Amino acid sequence: MFKKFRRWFSVQLSKRPGRVVLIAILLLNVAFLLISAAIINVLALPGTETMGFWKSAFYTVTMVLDAGCIDNVITDIGKSGVALVIVCLAVIIIGMVLFTGAVIGYLTNYISKFIENANLGSHKLHLSKHTVILNWNSRASEIVNDFLYCDGKQYVVILVNSGKDDIEKELSERIADTIAQENAAVKKLSNAKKGLSRLVYRSKNKFKNNLVVIVREGDTFSNKQLHDISLERAKSILILGNDINNTMCKFDYQTRLNEQEKGNPQSIKALVQVADITGAETSDDDQKIVVEVEDDWTLELVNKVIEQKQVDGKCNIIPVCVNKVLGRLLSQFSLMPELNLAYRELFSNKGATFYSKPYRNSNEAAFTSEYFSTHLHSIPLSVMQKDGDNIAYFAAESKKDDLKLSEVPATDYKVSVNYDYWIERKNVIILGHNSKVKDIMDGFNSFRDEWNSPDGSEIMNIVVIDDSKHLEKMGRYKDYPYVTQVVEADIYDREAICNTIEKFVDSNETDTSVLILSDDTVLNEQIDSNAIANLIYVSNIIHRKKAEEPDFDEGKIDVVVEILNPKHHDIVKSYSVNNVVISNRYISKMITQLGEKDTLYDFYNDILTYDSANTEEYESKEIYVKKVSRFFTEVPAPCSAAELVRAVYNAFANPSLPPEKRNHTIILGYVRPSGEMVLFSGNQNKIRVELTAKDKLIMYSNH
Repeated sequence: MFKKFRRWFSVQLSKRPGRVVLIAILLLNVAFLLISAAIINVLALPGTETMGFWKSAFYTVTMVLDAGCIDNVITDIGKSGVALVIVCLAVIIIGMVLFTGAVIGYLTNYISKFIENANLGSHKLHLSKHTVILNWNSRASEIVNDFLYCDGKQYVVILVNSGKDDIEKELSERIADTIAQENAAVKKLSNAKKGLSRLVYRSKNKFKNNLVVIVREGDTFSNKQLHDISLERAKSILILGNDINNTMCKFDYQTRLNEQEKGNPQSIKALVQVADITGAETSDDDQKIVVEVEDDWTLELVNKVIEQKQVDGKCNIIPVCVNKVLGRLLSQFSLMPELNLAYRELFSNKGATFYSKPYRNSNEAAFTSEYFSTHLHSIPLSVMQKDGDNIAYFAAESKKDDLKLSEVPATDYKVSVNYDYWIERKNVIILGHNSKVKDIMDGFNSFRDEWNSPDGSEIMNIVVIDDSKHLEKMGRYKDYPYVTQVVEADIYDREAICNTIEKFVDSNETDTSVLILSDDTVLNEQIDSNAIANLIYVSNIIHRKKAEEPDFDEGKIDVVVEILNPKHHDIVKSYSVNNVVISNRYISKMITQLGEKDTLYDFYNDILTYDSANTEEYESKEIYVKKVSRFFTEVPAPCSAAELVRAVYNAFANPSLPPEKRNHTIILGYVRPSGEMVLFSGNQNKIRVELTAKDKLIMYSNH
């Protein structure tokens, strides 16, 4: 028996030392109090014999808790026996140590451990309809930040292997900066008002923090820890890829770079684990899993996981091909720089953005006509099929705008459109490189397939300036016939870079876009350095040309600068560059939206993909920026946004037109030469539009 007890005790002491200590403290105190009560009862004075054992026990406890209660036992110290006095004093002193000291010490230690466990994230979170982020990278803070623009309270739980304190600091700074910027904008708008109305406006429109963010440090592959953050009750789970920049060891950096180019098995492992949990019968329905993918190997495995693990109605897995998306975006921004301004808003939860809803059939023309006749606060876009269901898409400030039904006044406003419109030749200079160069060139290929002239003339003219190592890696761009010149120059070859740019700009009558890429494979301290140096070179060329030729049109050179760290935005903006592309921010905004509205996945794929070469029918619709002077045969008369949008749509939807002329065209807004952009959100009847020949239209169309 003793051996069994000793074995049991040693196991308990090893596995649950806290519980053993607590029980020992309680037993020791109970034994002490009982023995003390018995002794006091025996030593009681004559006349107090009736006090009894249990009353003696009660008085013993009160003496331990409050030494003044000794009066209950020793009413007159002069008449009490020495033995009783000594026993009572010993009980008080020993009791304070054994009972008060031990219990308080244990409780203090327990509370400290509880706080420590809470900080480490050891206890279970009872949450639902929250967002879970697994892993952390340079895009993550932007994802969290974009939740500020979502309706209602947003709960975000982040589980990372390490770096909790740094993440909390990064998030605190990013969120505080956004709130300060938004409230500064509200304050600026309120300055036009006076007195009390100004204060009321500020109070009503004050931007508030609606986020509750919990960062936990632990094992992202632990089933227990995933259940502890209520993964099975989350509305969306975002699985982020790894960064290679956050290391100071060059050997480790090169190893990680080589591994990243091959694939990301960690993301696959996390996806399988998450899919198993969310696909279980006990999990919530309609959970969304968004996983970042940066290479073909990982994408292929993600698709296999989707085939095997996706459960309809339970979990919907959405792969976001980071490099492909950014490559398409950067190529589009090079060809139509103003798209950067439009996408900043359209891809976010702030201002005009994209929404979807179920629709009764797949008739796009019927949906558009019906919507135009009943809505003034939102714009119809398209109808697409997803898993056998018809999904209609529209642009609005809020999904609630879809519920705002209006009587659209009849109008005979008409426009004269150019049915033979063709995009003019595009001139682009690419400065530098990043890991997405091949995807950028694929984007150019796609644009060329749709827009190359029927007579065979090249729609693009591109020059690449880069160092020898990366030019060789791209085969010196020999596979791209529209790359007319390749110049070998590193960042220090200022003369070669500047001379090439000047000659190219002077040799082309139409505008030139300069795409400055930021290398995302360098160490943290080198992030954006080369891009900023190249920007200085280009800005100096523009400044010098303006000084030499006062009539020089600065708009002839559109500078598109990619940066990775948002903290460098102000540095770049100080060079008066409108088109600063914080590439990571686009992916962040897209991931945030897909986590909220997964039906946008097919829509985004559609607008970022041009039609194949020699296709007889339009395969997709895209967002274009087209010059007013070329899109219309004459500049439209001043009108409301409602009139312009409907007149352009009707001009192309005319059934008397031959099929090749019926280009589904929806105007979303316009851009002034100064860079001012107006998107038609809110009441379209109240938006006054007065276009000039130099303005450019933002539109959603087939071609």
